[in-house]
Amino acid sequence: MLSDLFKPFIEGSPLSVMMRGLVERLLNPEQMDQWFEQLAQEQYTRELLFSTVVSLMLEVVCGSRKAVNAAYQAMEEAIPVSLQAVYGKLRGVEPVVAAELVRYTAREGQAIMAAVAAAMPASVEAGVKDGRPAVLPGYKVRIVDGNHLAATEHRLKELRTYGGGALPGQALVVYDPDWDMALNVVPCENGHTQERALLALLEAGLAAGEVWVMDRNFCVLHWLQRIAAQPAYLVVREHEQTPFTPLAPMAEQGVTETGRVAEQPIQVIGPDGQPVVWRRIRVLLHQPTRNGDEQVYLWTNLPATVTAQTVARLYLKRWRIETAFQHLAQDLNTEIKTLGYPRAALFGFCIGVVAYNILAVLKAALRQVHGASVIDTHLSGYYVTDEVSGTYRGMMIAIPPPEWQVFRHLTVPQVAEVLLELAGKVCLAKFRKHPRGPKKPRPPRPFDPKHPHQATVELLAVRRR
Repeated sequence: MLSDLFKPFIEGSPLSVMMRGLVERLLNPEQMDQWFEQLAQEQYTRELLFSTVVSLMLEVVCGSRKAVNAAYQAMEEAIPVSLQAVYGKLRGVEPVVAAELVRYTAREGQAIMAAVAAAMPASVEAGVKDGRPAVLPGYKVRIVDGNHLAATEHRLKELRTYGGGALPGQALVVYDPDWDMALNVVPCENGHTQERALLALLEAGLAAGEVWVMDRNFCVLHWLQRIAAQPAYLVVREHEQTPFTPLAPMAEQGVTETGRVAEQPIQVIGPDGQPVVWRRIRVLLHQPTRNGDEQVYLWTNLPATVTAQTVARLYLKRWRIETAFQHLAQDLNTEIKTLGYPRAALFGFCIGVVAYNILAVLKAALRQVHGASVIDTHLSGYYVTDEVSGTYRGMMIAIPPPEWQVFRHLTVPQVAEVLLELAGKVCLAKFRKHPRGPKKPRPPRPFDPKHPHQATVELLAVRRR
């Protein structure tokens, strides 16, 4: 399916070919521009195409270029406007456009992942997603959490005399742990907005049968009522200000890896205003949390067939979205400190989420070929993105953009076939993790103001003596 120009990179860096091919497929410039014209309400296209802005930001986010200005200079021949006009376009991208871009690529990416997973139909029937056991077999799990963007540099005129950190915004992210993919983003330009105020924007994405796993910030009765009204399910950590009435004492349910589990029925106000009975689960922790909590209370309306121990273990899966946020911050340049305008910063974050979803499709193909446990425990996201960013410039010189258009015209099964073939050529030893051991306690570091500096060679000499 691919021309002979691809052969050196298929053999030398198949991950880079997979990533660039998925970008061409999921971010088809023609579809992007047509989609933008239908969706945008405030912006319009005169000379600078939306697809060009997406391509520019993707190079910055994935590390091929270190800054927006560097990406602009590299693409200047293909960009018919000035750098100032590019920045103007960035600071005007509507949050609804950035959010819909994430949802669009998630839908298209899941279709490819499903085709990749079809290579193991028996595993799919057994409740396995892209080679991994489902988090809660028989249910679609959704994890939601908020992410505040880091403070930006003080480049804007209004920020130059401000001594504090300037927060460009925040976002709620809905994450699917089975597909390892962000399904939805709710961007907010005000970094100080309470997360609960954004929950109404998630209501349109609720669907029957889903299980929403949330921290206590989302234990808001009217939001929980909306979930139950779908009807859907919830697993949420209890907030002390959310009212309820216990109907029976706690009953011991057994032990999990993290603590002793007990359960009791509680009464809350249901979606129709009438009292309903939910379950309240207590976990007495073997080890206190980092905040010093020795016990955790969870609410759920899952049926009794889902045991209290299963609910407690399911809540622990929240760490997967925290891990996703960590990858966004460390492996991808999603929080660009030079973008001070909120809309530009949020657009950069959403492009980072799009890149994360593309990597999720790539890893789904790797799981099919090399095994889920190997990929999940040994594959380093840092080294994968480093490989792609380091190879990208030379690959795009050797393989000009028109050659990549073949990916636009492949059917979904054909894309899956190409991905699986390329995944088989990946040498995982080049991208393995190097987990560190437990942290050692920091020794005391007395400071002598009379001798604020010391030559390292003298300190080493003391060790030798």
